Amino acid sequence: MMKALYETTIINTGGRQGEVYSEDNIFFMDVAKPKALGGEATTATNPEQLFAAGYSACFNSALELVLEKDKVEVEKSEVKATIYLIGDKEKGGVKLAAKLEVDITGIDDEKKQEYVAKAHEYCPYSKAIKDSIDVEIVVL
Repeated sequence: MMKALYETTIINTGGRQGEVYSEDNIFFMDVAKPKALGGEATTATNPEQLFAAGYSACFNSALELVLEKDKVEVEKSEVKATIYLIGDKEKGGVKLAAKLEVDITGIDDEKKQEYVAKAHEYCPYSKAIKDSIDVEIVVL
């Protein structure tokens, strides 16, 4: 394996009804089943929300990077990630799917499409899930 540019470790105890935390205790969150999966109404997070948070932040950073690389200035970029837990007819059980809604203020629609495609090629999350989960990208 190549030398890591960055690494982090998160530990879970209790599965979906437990907690996630970093070894240095900078990060700590309670996790719980969402109500739709039989859980109680709670302010605790769940794995799908954590994935959506990471993917949206990573994708938006990749977008900013490819724009900056080409010296394209924009007013604002926003990435809304929706993570779905869906039935897996092929292998049984459940699997993930994702939808990214990307809004860029300050460039025309053709450029938006071009830079969102470049960001999708660059983003480590997009690379990690390529060919393993369905990702729909909507450019607003």
